[in-house]
Amino acid sequence: MSNAVQQDRRSLLFGAGAAVLTLTAWIWALRFAPSEQHQGEVYRIVYLHVPAAFTAFLSAGLLMIFSLLTLFRRSANAALWAKATAEIGLLYTIITLATGSIWGRPTWGVWWEWDARLTTTLILALLYAGYLIFHSSMNPGPQRDRIAAALGVIIALDVPIIYQSVNWWRTLHQPQSIVRTGGSTMAPEMLSVLFFGFLASLVLASWLLILRFGNLRLQQLLEQYSYDAQAKGE
Repeated sequence: MSNAVQQDRRSLLFGAGAAVLTLTAWIWALRFAPSEQHQGEVYRIVYLHVPAAFTAFLSAGLLMIFSLLTLFRRSANAALWAKATAEIGLLYTIITLATGSIWGRPTWGVWWEWDARLTTTLILALLYAGYLIFHSSMNPGPQRDRIAAALGVIIALDVPIIYQSVNWWRTLHQPQSIVRTGGSTMAPEMLSVLFFGFLASLVLASWLLILRFGNLRLQQLLEQYSYDAQAKGE
């Protein structure tokens, strides 16, 4: 069996496992998880919202690492990992904003409020989108990779602002309830669902990241082959 076939099989199994974990997390959250005493059934969306937000923030951290490797080690593969990470980060930031709006409509009475945490999270989505637009608009090469890497580092700086926004400004968003001084305010059975959601989200995001990196790597090789063929033809 060739290496390519083995890699495809491993990727398929990885993806199937990620899909099963994600589906289990959603069913557990939306059907069997406990609801909140005051917010009722709408609170269940938090079991999807928080893991998506965590994954979006983690993606920003990975983007910074890959960007630093691109800047200081001139790694072409790191630049590809960075772009793939930005795409995953944008996807999960959009999911975060969408599920937050679903929760906000019955809780606050509006789909959107210019709350500090919502606004800084929207900025994160715009930064991810701007990074990808810039990357697509520039010609391939070291200059594009270096400028994109600098943008990647800047994007990561928004995450601590988002996290601390509920402490720094007056905000409608609920205060920190998981990682906080004095321990979590959530019931253990709620934390179990939430942590399983974290696991499922991270596994799915990892599979998407690896898959996307492989596609970008293949695209890069095809572009290089086409460039070399044109150069020989001239």
